[in-house]
Amino acid sequence: MADGPVVTNTRVSRRQALSMLGGASAVLASACGGDSPTSPSAATTTTPPATTTPPTGASSTCAVSPNETIGPYPSLADFVRSDIREARPGLPLTLTIAVVNTSNACAPVAGAVVDIWQCDADGNYSQYGSARTLTYLRGLQTTDAGGTVTFTTIYPGWYQGRATHIHVEITISGRSAKVTQIAFPEETTAQVYRTGVYASSGQNPTTNARDNVFSDGVANELLTLTGGDAASGFAARFQVGIAL
Repeated sequence: MADGPVVTNTRVSRRQALSMLGGASAVLASACGGDSPTSPSAATTTTPPATTTPPTGASSTCAVSPNETIGPYPSLADFVRSDIREARPGLPLTLTIAVVNTSNACAPVAGAVVDIWQCDADGNYSQYGSARTLTYLRGLQTTDAGGTVTFTTIYPGWYQGRATHIHVEITISGRSAKVTQIAFPEETTAQVYRTGVYASSGQNPTTNARDNVFSDGVANELLTLTGGDAASGFAARFQVGIAL
């Protein structure tokens, strides 16, 4: 869970959200339209139990994270919260994101706004299409003194043409400092997609290597699984490197 107080399930504009997180100004204005999503419902935070499963994924190295497209589904409004599920079904995923300064030996960056969004187990995004009035699986927080935030979410599903992923944007002092995406280890993803609410959609035919975002490699975009399993849920860590 994230350190410090979290305003849970609060609907605010981007300018209001960033003001709450240190007085920063609005970003991503191009993503804002006339839509006004409803307030999200409360969800219970669940932390996957620790297991002896060895970590899986890329090791954290001191490297600048690749810049990636913001994608077609950025948030139309922002929610300051750690639990972004809104009771959406799926395997629990406790995701810790660390923001580091690669120009200073990867020292932690405190006070950065971390914004994430993702699809649900069926491959759908809130705030678009038939889900225009819904706001699930979107949220932002500000990094603590150790440069980290922790979100409670679900393992993302997939949709045609994309490998499994989560979107991330880092904003510092009102400026968009990094837009990147999180890739997932394919062996683990295959296990997850054989279970529960994911099984009806089957396996994702788009691999990381064939994905239009990750095809140049995922060495600095692959999350590290730090505990859990495909039955109970996972804990994971992801590092975003920014040259400040």
